[in-house]
Parts: sequence; C-alpha cells; structure tokens
Amino acid sequence: MAWRMKGEYLKNCNCAATCSCDTTGFPSPFKGCEGVLGMNIREGNFDAISLSGLKFAVIYHWPGALHEGNGTVVAFVDKKANPEQVNAIATILTGQAGGPWFEVLASIVTKVEGPHLVDIQFEFDKDKRRAKMVVPDHFETTSQPLVVPATGDEQRVILRLPTGMEYKEMEVAQTGVLKAKGTISFNHKNTHSSLAQ
Repeated sequence: MAWRMKGEYLKNCNCAATCSCDTTGFPSPFKGCEGVLGMNIREGNFDAISLSGLKFAVIYHWPGALHEGNGTVVAFVDKKANPEQVNAIATILTGQAGGPWFEVLASIVTKVEGPHLVDIQFEFDKDKRRAKMVVPDHFETTSQPLVVPATGDEQRVILRLPTGMEYKEMEVAQTGVLKAKGTISFNHKNTHSSLAQ
C-alpha cells in the first residue's frame, strides 16, 4: 500500500502554546491532552485511489502524556468521499497503511469511533496564522495569531522539527475557540494551535 497526502494541516489542543507534547512529550498545563486535528488534502492518493480535494478531521483525548497511551479518537471524513476513499483514509488514519506518525498514533489509541461521514468546513491561512474548522453538531475551532501582551502586536513563532513525524515545521498560533461535544467533550480558548503544510 502506497499513499501520500499534501495539503493544509491544523491541530488545536488544550496545551499552552507551544504545545509541549511536540517538544518535551508531556502536556502542559493540564495532565492530559485533548483537541482536534484535520487536513484539507490538496493532493493525495492511496494506491490508485485519489484523495485530492477531500478532508478529514479527528477529535482526540489522552488522559496523560500521549506516549502513555489510552487515547480516544472520534474520526470524521468528508461526506463527498466515496466508499473506497473513506476506506482508504480510515486505513491511513489507523496506521494500517504504514507511515510512522499514524503507526505511532494507532499504538497509543485504545478507542476509535467512526469515521463519520460529515460536512467538514475548513478555512486556512498559514501566513496570517488564521484558520477555522467546523463539523456541525460535533466540534468547532478557530486559530488566530499569538499576541505580545505588553503591546498587543501579533507575534510570529515558527517551530521547526527536523526529525518530526507529524510535521517538520509549523506556524504557532492560539485558539479563539476550541470546543467539542459528544463522546469527547471540552471547551477551551487561548490555547495552542499548529498550522502546517
């Protein structure tokens, strides 16, 4: 199985910016990490199956550090995907198609719900550090630039992870809204946001 996905990737969580799960491996300031991530796939395929133009999203919760396991995820796939495309994305997300990031995730998740076929609203401007992702009746999140408290000026922070599995570089922002309901429920704001391409 050969696959690739290229596009716009958003991850917003309850950690303070910059998410320490990406650097030290332990969430902060909370004991666990929860949030949403998603991707607008500009170009992609799973073997001969095209994934271009589709989106996926996940609500996630870990009670402690990610590497300690016991994660729960609720997965969503673009409702315009056909059954082959849904199966392809689900196979990738569950680590069955290989790829270090998704294989690691699969090893630390104990409960998976979905994928649910839904309308995924996705807006993304990496340079402006602004984004919005919504799955109606399930979750909503927005991203906005970090701000220097003393001046109110926008602060730009770029994190480079040369050996990163999830991404090699991201723009760091903060959430305006980060809320979910259902199997995983939370409501946060002014927390970490990652924008990557």
